[in-house]
Amino acid sequence: MLAAHMDEIGFIVTHIDEQGFVRFHTLGGFDPKTLTAQRVIIHGKKPLIGVMGSKPIHVMSPEERNKLPKTSDYFIDLGLSKEEVEACIQVGDPITRERSLIEMGHCVNCKSIDNRVAVYVQLEALRQLKNPSVDVYAVFTVQEEVGIRGAMVAAHHINPDFGIALDTTIAFDVPGAQPHEQITALGKGAAIKVMDAMSICDYRMVSFMKQVAQEQEIPYQLEILTAGGTDTAGVQRMGKQGAIAGAISIPTRHLHQVIESAHKADIVGSVNLLVACLERLHTYNWEH
Repeated sequence: MLAAHMDEIGFIVTHIDEQGFVRFHTLGGFDPKTLTAQRVIIHGKKPLIGVMGSKPIHVMSPEERNKLPKTSDYFIDLGLSKEEVEACIQVGDPITRERSLIEMGHCVNCKSIDNRVAVYVQLEALRQLKNPSVDVYAVFTVQEEVGIRGAMVAAHHINPDFGIALDTTIAFDVPGAQPHEQITALGKGAAIKVMDAMSICDYRMVSFMKQVAQEQEIPYQLEILTAGGTDTAGVQRMGKQGAIAGAISIPTRHLHQVIESAHKADIVGSVNLLVACLERLHTYNWEH
């Protein structure tokens, strides 16, 4: 079973006030300060563009200026009256962030690279896969960002022997980062997951992926992510017998912001590693 989640972090409408401003709840993990000065799209009867508003710095007290922001400090301004908003929007409508894809240096840059890039990797691997050594179930999961829910249901239904999750991971290779904090670095290859906060990958899958990468001369790096989980956990645990599971992660800078960046060479390498693993799964001694 392959698992790449289709959902992205976002919001949900919780209230429309008398002036037409919209309050919201987060869906997935946000650093509140990244909401400042952002556009969003509320998906009601028709999509409406809005902006994240907050108290202007000009009227903040010194104490307020020195406080870290909270998500509850923000509201969405649609530029419409309450009546006009309610004609299109209601409590429970989903909200996504607005930012288009660009190419930037050797990278692609966009909102929701987590997890659009892994969906791309899975699709491209399926296009290239000629002779898989096993039956392959490619799942595009939902609600990963709020608790790996889709992967759990899919794994229970498929009951896989092996599982490979595909997701982004932190590349903290930026100014101020210590070497031990980086997790991964852009341009250094696909990341073979060793563990994250919700799963410890089967040592046999880690060993197998490393062997394949070395034999095929595919650059790779090892990933230990001490906070945050992925579909790996759902695939590993929720089949009826459990699965020998691991993950291929795409290093990404600025995760859970609208400026996520992934290196094109790492993306290509992730596709190549996934295809090579699926073609060679039957060759490895899984008993040792």
